[in-house]
Amino acid sequence: MTLMASTAGDALDYALVVFFVASGLALAYMLIRLGGTFARLSSLIKGTERDFLPVVVKAGGTVDRVNDQLDKLDTVTDSAVSMADSADTAVRAVSTVITTPVKKVSGFAAGVSHGFSAFRARHDVGDAMGVAKEAAARRESELDEELRNAGRESPRADAAPPAGYTPPAGGDTSPPGDTSPAA
Repeated sequence: MTLMASTAGDALDYALVVFFVASGLALAYMLIRLGGTFARLSSLIKGTERDFLPVVVKAGGTVDRVNDQLDKLDTVTDSAVSMADSADTAVRAVSTVITTPVKKVSGFAAGVSHGFSAFRARHDVGDAMGVAKEAAARRESELDEELRNAGRESPRADAAPPAGYTPPAGGDTSPPGDTSPAA
């Protein structure tokens, strides 16, 4: 018997053996390389766990400190709101203390003025006293309304004129120096 295959079937058997041995060696090489890759991946995961855990702990501590600071800020804003309320109360009290005598004096002046005018026109003391009281109450009411509306909005050009306003003779209501035709 010779070393070489004598038939085609024997040659195929030898070729199959060579193929399986080569495939086994290649598969063994790939599995060894894959094992090394898994070892490196495992090492990477362990290192990440070791390095990442302190970062998570530090982040938790930072969040706790931020929450503490936010609690302090909440206290500060509550104090600021309380101070603003106190200032508002003080300003209202001072405003009342100042405006009440001004309203009374203004009402008294309007009452005296209207009372004397009514007395001079009608020569009736009772009627003059009624006119004076009415004028004083009306002036106090007007001043109260003016103080309530002060600072809310500026007067508009198309706003209604104040009570008791009479336009100049001739019906021209345009401002002096206006050359535009009257509407």
